[in-house]
Amino acid sequence: MRTMALDWEQGALAKGLECYRRQEFFETHEHWESVWVAANEPEKTFLQALIHVSVAFHHLRSTNEIGALRQLRRAHTKLAPYPAEFCGIDVHAVRTSLAVWLDSLQSGETVDSIPFPIIR
Repeated sequence: MRTMALDWEQGALAKGLECYRRQEFFETHEHWESVWVAANEPEKTFLQALIHVSVAFHHLRSTNEIGALRQLRRAHTKLAPYPAEFCGIDVHAVRTSLAVWLDSLQSGETVDSIPFPIIR
C-alpha cells in the first residue's frame, strides 16, 4: 500500500485529534473532513473510517444508537484492509475497540464503562 504522510502533529488532523480526545466528536469530524476531501487513496478511505468513528460517537451522545451502530460498522469495514499500523495510527487497536463497541451495542449491553477507541 503506497501512502502519503498524514501529519497528526499540526493542522486540521491535530486539531481533530485534540477534539476527539476531549470527546468533541462533531468538531472532530469537521476538522478531519477538511483533510479527507483533498486526500487520495488509500488515505482517503482510511480518514473516512476515522470520521465514521467520530460520527458514531456523536450519534451515541445524541442517543441515536442505530446511527452509531451504522457508523461503527462502516468504520470497522473500511479499516479491515489496512495493516496493523497505518499513517501513525494503531489500526489494530482501533479495530479491536470497535469490535467491543459493536458487540456491546448489538447485544444491548450497557456501554458506559467501555473506553472510546484510542486514536493515535
